[in-house]
Amino acid sequence: MNTEVLVPTLPESVADATLVAWHKKAGDRVTKNENLVDLETDKVVLEVPAPESGVLTEIRKENGSIVTGGELLALIDTQATAEPSKEGSKPAEAQASESKESDRPLSPSVRRLVHEKTIDPSLITGTGKSGRITKTDVLDHLKKQAAPPDENKAQEAEARQPPSAPGEPAGHPSNLRPEQRVAMTRLRAKVAERLLQAQQNAAMLTTFNEVNMQSVIDLRNQYKNRFEQKHNVKLGFMSFFVKASIEALKRFPAINASIDGNDIIYHGYYDIGIAVSTPRGLIVPVLHDADQLDFAGIEKSISDFGEKARSGTLSYEDLQGGTFTITNGGVFGSMLSTPILNPPQCAILGMHAIKERPVVENGQIVIRPIMYLALSYDHRLVDGREAVQFLVTIKECLEAPAHLLLNI
Repeated sequence: MNTEVLVPTLPESVADATLVAWHKKAGDRVTKNENLVDLETDKVVLEVPAPESGVLTEIRKENGSIVTGGELLALIDTQATAEPSKEGSKPAEAQASESKESDRPLSPSVRRLVHEKTIDPSLITGTGKSGRITKTDVLDHLKKQAAPPDENKAQEAEARQPPSAPGEPAGHPSNLRPEQRVAMTRLRAKVAERLLQAQQNAAMLTTFNEVNMQSVIDLRNQYKNRFEQKHNVKLGFMSFFVKASIEALKRFPAINASIDGNDIIYHGYYDIGIAVSTPRGLIVPVLHDADQLDFAGIEKSISDFGEKARSGTLSYEDLQGGTFTITNGGVFGSMLSTPILNPPQCAILGMHAIKERPVVENGQIVIRPIMYLALSYDHRLVDGREAVQFLVTIKECLEAPAHLLLNI
C-alpha cells in the first residue's frame, strides 16, 4: 500500500519552498516520523517526516525543486521491505556511524553540513541545549581537522609551484584568479528584497544619541550572580534596552505604528523584534507582548531564540509580527551605524559597542562607559521631534534604571 509524502501546509505569507536535500534515496527503509527531506522557505527550514514506516519507493521531486503546499514529494510502500543487498553492502563502520548519527538529533542545517562533509557526528562535542550539536560546533570541528601544514610540507608545496614569469611576484602565478558563483539562499534573497523595499518605499532618516551605561553596568554586576542562580539565565544588556524601548514606545505611540496604504495602524501591543545574525543570514525573532515579560522572561526568550537560530529550529511563530526592532551591532564591534527599517515597521533601534570615553560630569572630566544609539525611522509617520525625544527617553531610562524597576 502506497502512502504519499506531501509538502506540509505553508503559512499564508509563504508562497513556496525550495527542496534542499533528501536524506533518503529510493529503495531505502524509512521509519515513521523520521526526517526525509529539508525544505527551505523565506524564513525557516522545514523538516518533512515520514508519515508511515516502509520503503521509499519513488521520489517525485529532486533537490533544488520549487514546491508548494500539498505537492507530492514521494511515495512510501508500507508493506514492502528494503532490498537486503543494499543493507548488506554497507561496511560495518558505515552502519555504526549511521546508528550513532540517528541517536543524536540534528537540525536541518547541521544534518546537511554533516552529510556534505561526511563527518561522524559522534566525534563532535555539542555545546547546544542538552548537548545538541550546533552548526558552529561542526565548523569548529572542521577547523581543528584542517591543521596548518608544518614547515617541511610548506616548503614542499612551494617547491612544486611552477616558476614565476619575468616581472611576476614569486609564488603568485597570474592564472590563479578563482571565482565561485552560487545561488542566493531563500533567506538571503528575502533579506535583500526587504532591505531594498525599505530604502525605496520609506522616507528613512536616522537620529543619534549617546548613553552612559555606568548605572546599568553597576546594577548588572551587583545582581547578575543572584539573577542567574534564581532564573537559570544570564542577565544581559538586551533586557534593559527592551524595557527602555517599551517605555519610550508608550510615550510616543507613532513609533510603534505602521503605514498601510493611506492608513496609519496604531498597535496597542508591543511585539519587539530582536535581530539575530545566523550562518544563513539575518533573521528577526519576535518577543510577543514584551511589555508583559519581566527581565527574566525577556532574557530567557532571547536565549531560546539564540539557541534556535544556531540550531536552525526557529518556527514561523517565532518570526511573525513585530511592531519595533532592536539590533545590536555592538557584539561585532560596531561603533556607529544607520540600521535599515524592518517593513512594515516604522522604526528600528541600533545598539553599538560600549567604549570608555572622557565625559564632563559636574564640571569634572571623568571616564565613563559610553554607547552610541541610533534610531532609524520613517519620516512619513514619525517627526524628527518625536524621534529625538524617543531616544532621549531611552537614554534617561538607562542612565537611571530605577525608572524601569519602579515603573516611574
